[in-house]
Amino acid sequence: MIKPTPSKLAMVPFVSVDDMMKIVNTIGPAKIIADIADYIEADFLRWEQFDKTPRVAAHSDEGVIELMPTSDGETYGFKYVNGHPANMARGFQTVTAFGVLARVDNGYPVLLSEMTVLTALRTAATSAVAAKHLAPKGSKTMAMIGNGAQCEFQALAFQQVIGIDTVRLYDIDPEATAKAARNLAETGLTIIPCKTAQEAVTGADIITTCTADKQYATILTDNMVGSGQHINAIGGDCPGKTELHKDILLRSDIFVEYPPQTRVEGEIQQLAADHPVTEIWKVIAGKTAGRTSASQITLFDSVGFATEDFSALRYIRDQLDGTGHFKLLDMLADPDDPRDLFGMVRRAS
Repeated sequence: MIKPTPSKLAMVPFVSVDDMMKIVNTIGPAKIIADIADYIEADFLRWEQFDKTPRVAAHSDEGVIELMPTSDGETYGFKYVNGHPANMARGFQTVTAFGVLARVDNGYPVLLSEMTVLTALRTAATSAVAAKHLAPKGSKTMAMIGNGAQCEFQALAFQQVIGIDTVRLYDIDPEATAKAARNLAETGLTIIPCKTAQEAVTGADIITTCTADKQYATILTDNMVGSGQHINAIGGDCPGKTELHKDILLRSDIFVEYPPQTRVEGEIQQLAADHPVTEIWKVIAGKTAGRTSASQITLFDSVGFATEDFSALRYIRDQLDGTGHFKLLDMLADPDDPRDLFGMVRRAS
């Protein structure tokens, strides 16, 4: 018997890792980060439209597996993501992910995409959006503490959106720093490898911390942070994992994505549950102040939130027709008679 041809409703666009790399290289890494930043900022401006919940996490001694759902009432999205710090030593990625967008009105998915690469892009874009509103005006130098998989994306984001021209690199593994320096060699950035974290932060307008160890760590001590600096803390992203000394937090004005999630996973898990923080969307929307003085220390305690993944997936969906880099998957059963699923199966034999 001739097998039935799937209808268009049953075919879902799928962006593979190969497709994602082609999209990034077609558009350009720096431009795509800046474009995603625009989508993230636009969605922060309509923050109150979104369903919001802390990510659903399954923790183990080895790491964490999480689901990150949200909806704006018309489109639903979620990301599946893991975080396993020991993976690198075993030849695996520390973080892998995929995501889905679906129509709310009928529940049908409209996009399935890899999100390992896309998460790196959206994390960098989110950092740049926050820094746009919090970093010192005219910032030119960023210290990048932790030179792993996220490093180059962060550097490009701050170059493209903020206008930095110098990146000071430090990692406990010199090979990671050398890797990052090679990858950034032709970006137009001045790259300065440093031997210590203290050396890296000296003279920096912005400090980005992005390390992978799943533990309470002190990547920055209080004496390393001076007045007027902006800290972009993106490595503390689960319970029991931090990067900054508590005293830095007590000296800083702290900005977060979604407090119920950040208080469990971010740097502020070190502080009292009622310690004041400001939601970054309120700054972006002009509802509250961000940077108010040249001497102020601002801290973006970023753990990643579902709306940012939603924004990134929304952006990728909008690029499919223009780039053509996707495949159609026959994912959804679509019988001629919605009541006759069994008959559809039997007719395909």
